[in-house]
Amino acid sequence: MIRALAITVSNRAAAGIYEDRSGPVLVELLRESGCDVVDGPLVIPDGEAVEQVLRDSVTAGYDVAVTTGGTGLTPGDLTPEMTRRVIDREIPGIPEALRFAGAQAGVPSAILSRGLAGVASRTLIVNLPGSSGGVRDGMKALRPILVHAVDQIRGGDHPRTSPDGPGHPGEATPHQATDDADHPADIA
Repeated sequence: MIRALAITVSNRAAAGIYEDRSGPVLVELLRESGCDVVDGPLVIPDGEAVEQVLRDSVTAGYDVAVTTGGTGLTPGDLTPEMTRRVIDREIPGIPEALRFAGAQAGVPSAILSRGLAGVASRTLIVNLPGSSGGVRDGMKALRPILVHAVDQIRGGDHPRTSPDGPGHPGEATPHQATDDADHPADIA
């Protein structure tokens, strides 16, 4: 079972100035991506509240905590800085893939997102842009690896398949054989 928390970071939505549109999209897409329980969206202002909610998500034992918003260039966009305070290890490939997905979807400004991804204790934390389109593009990139990432954080092994396809468990692909050679302790 995968438990996820969706967090909308928006000063104006938190103040009731406008409705949160990206959070509900995030909840729906997290469910479609293999999360069995999705709480939220919590709507919070940017800054210290982000750090606190992320710390609370780790303490509560969420497998995944995903933010939407606060990743831009304005002086008030502080979500990456607050996220960096919480994570133990960064996963740079995820935000790189998210920015690429947005640019490929025809949004050149997607490369300006400063979002981070990382692991805090046993919780995967990912920052997505604040628009519903940015959430859709980001989750399209995150979806194929989300369950595997959670499994890895829990201590799972890499799936073993043969080059001929499924049905030959234990036969490593050339990539996996290289990984095993580089990490002899992982060999069963």
